[in-house]
Amino acid sequence: MIALITGVTGFVGSSLCRRLVHNGWQVHGIVRPISNLEAIENVIRSIKVHVYEGGVEELDAITRSSKPDVVFHLASHFVAEHRAEDINPIIQTNILFGTYLLESMAQNSVRCLINTGTAWQHYQNEDYNPVCLYAASKKAFEAVLRYYQELFKIKAVTLKLHDTYGASDRRSKLFTTLRKHGENTVLPMSAGDQKLDLVYIDDVVDAYIVAAHRLLSRKNSDLEEFAVSSGNQVSLRDIVELYAQITKKKMRIDWGKRPYRLREVMVPWTKGSSLPGWEPKISLSEGIMRMHEHDRHSHMDERHSESFFREIY
Repeated sequence: MIALITGVTGFVGSSLCRRLVHNGWQVHGIVRPISNLEAIENVIRSIKVHVYEGGVEELDAITRSSKPDVVFHLASHFVAEHRAEDINPIIQTNILFGTYLLESMAQNSVRCLINTGTAWQHYQNEDYNPVCLYAASKKAFEAVLRYYQELFKIKAVTLKLHDTYGASDRRSKLFTTLRKHGENTVLPMSAGDQKLDLVYIDDVVDAYIVAAHRLLSRKNSDLEEFAVSSGNQVSLRDIVELYAQITKKKMRIDWGKRPYRLREVMVPWTKGSSLPGWEPKISLSEGIMRMHEHDRHSHMDERHSESFFREIY
């Protein structure tokens, strides 16, 4: 099977890329000239990297040369609370680039797309109520996708992700903050009553693989959407406490020091349909333990490398 991945250098995209390579897929990834390739450096010789500078013609050429069986669309521009200068990159990445991608698929008879949505399209558990402009742009792209499905018979599955986490995650997310936090400093946080639905990266990648096989086995061209949820909602306070227990790290938190975001999601979306054939396997406790073990081994490897360097030089 041949896969074309947008957002291949991101946390989820790079994790999916490594799994597909391991499973024997031929993988093509789209990157920008400024993209940091560190996340895929261990598989970069096993995939074909396409540098995309912009424009529908260039994307058409990439799709035509790669001839993918499935396109995995993970590229996005995420901003929780946008400023005026964020509007252009949000629209260009989340709507315009996606439209170019659909046009290139239509012109090259590529019919299978895994799209990435967000649970933030459902503020206060409503059928549609975007938390932020990022979430609104995801819904706007779904409207464009509907047009291409009707006209060009593209088959698509949209996976609406809740919070994702895992080892090697370099994003400015909760666990990255906790892992970098020094025990002798106080970390300011909100009151911590908001609940999160955290899905470990291995389970997230499983969902993309299951969705891909579902698409390839379908004969009709329609659109489906599913929630990628752990089924477990945990408050921020309880997550931090669990992290401290597992890692044995002292966490000095100033709860309530920071205000909640505008339109803070206090209770995650629960009304999404489950993806047939998929269920989360890794509990929050196990996920935190996996991250902790990865960090410990990484630090040991760094110390060994430093020791070796001193011995040689």
